[in-house]
Amino acid sequence: MNRFGGAVFRLDRDNINTDEIIPARYLTENSKTALKPHLLEDLLIDGHRFDPHNQALHQARVLVSRKNFGCGSSREHAVWVLEVNDISVVIAESFARIFRQNMFNCGILAIELAAADIEQIFSLPEPLSATVDLEASCVRMISTAAGSTSHTSATFPFTLNEFDRQLIAAGGWLAFADERY
Repeated sequence: MNRFGGAVFRLDRDNINTDEIIPARYLTENSKTALKPHLLEDLLIDGHRFDPHNQALHQARVLVSRKNFGCGSSREHAVWVLEVNDISVVIAESFARIFRQNMFNCGILAIELAAADIEQIFSLPEPLSATVDLEASCVRMISTAAGSTSHTSATFPFTLNEFDRQLIAAGGWLAFADERY
């Protein structure tokens, strides 16, 4: 099973679509790793071009966004670019249905939280890290201000259906199918 958690990167926007997660011009690449440098390359935040070379993004293992993450076309490449960038968890208020299932099929955890919980995560000071307890079905956010020995933490319960839980436990659809068929 994958390890779920690590440094958190927040994308403060609704409706981040698959064209923004991985631009369509890279869909002819022959390997997942060729997608790696193009994560969020065409993303706009508040109408401004996002810096995809942001060091904090490349250190992140957890993305937090607002509602309808992964909308647009149903390309699996958008999930693969998260996978090759070691993003193991995406937390959002909601996900596009097919994108969400592609995440579980690839062994990436999609956690849906209420809008108030997402707002609370966005209000926590940086740097922020997350740990996911799958057995307890909760994610804990820990914020430690630079130069400080104290920290702020908050825990958020979530739900997963049993099939998605089994996909995650197996490491994705291929491993799940290999175990059973």
